[in-house]
Amino acid sequence: LVRGSHIVTRKLFDHDRAYIFQNGDGRIIFAIPYEHDFTLIGTTDVDHHGDPKDVKATDEEVAYLCAAASEYFKAPIQPTDVVWRYAGVRPLLDDGASDAQEATRDYVLSLDAPKGSAPGLSVFGGKITTYRRLSEAVLNAIGPHMGVDLGPAWTRVSPLPGGDLSGQDLDAFIAGLATPYPFLKPLTLRRMAKAYGSRITDMLGDATSLADLGQHFGADLYEREVRYLIAVEWARKAEDVLWRRSKLGLRLDADQTVALDLLMRTASNL
Repeated sequence: LVRGSHIVTRKLFDHDRAYIFQNGDGRIIFAIPYEHDFTLIGTTDVDHHGDPKDVKATDEEVAYLCAAASEYFKAPIQPTDVVWRYAGVRPLLDDGASDAQEATRDYVLSLDAPKGSAPGLSVFGGKITTYRRLSEAVLNAIGPHMGVDLGPAWTRVSPLPGGDLSGQDLDAFIAGLATPYPFLKPLTLRRMAKAYGSRITDMLGDATSLADLGQHFGADLYEREVRYLIAVEWARKAEDVLWRRSKLGLRLDADQTVALDLLMRTASNL
């Protein structure tokens, strides 16, 4: 397992493009516009030992990312400038590399198909951004052993839930939402449209005013969206909404988070 840590600061630049930097140790780091008012800087590559649920960005990794980015920005970035940090782990194939950053990022399939027995396929590596390609490779590997014709691959052109925008690009789709939902600010419509796509109408329903959206928790988060996430996207706790379904945790304070958690525990019977 390899740990990748990231930091978030207040916005460091005003345009919508990303930077890729060559660090002094040979690694690449990036700085990406994030949630409109912030900048995301990452990532580290560190061997992770222990339970993946205990992963976190360490103080050393935060200092490393701050120092690396400071080599390129006019104003130095200090750990005190970090408003949020997070880390994740990913499985990489042990290809004998001397350290995590040298290990291959490609997935590897290993098929064991003894004659007369059911085949077994092992998948090593891979990441969420390539899951469709990986899934197609898996089916291509096991298809001949299933005795069925799987047909041509189709996932590349199939939209994800909410991704069917009727031929419009995202900006045109968002512009069209101003007519049925004139009471929502443009930035709110953009956030919701990027999160739910065409399912935004399922979430907002017949609302015609902010009052129809129920309790306001802060930023642009209202009860109707929370209840939609509970019913449709399996959210159960405040952190599910604020960090896993959105990044509104960057904007809500402690009291607002407590109020959200209370509603969710009540609504979910937790």
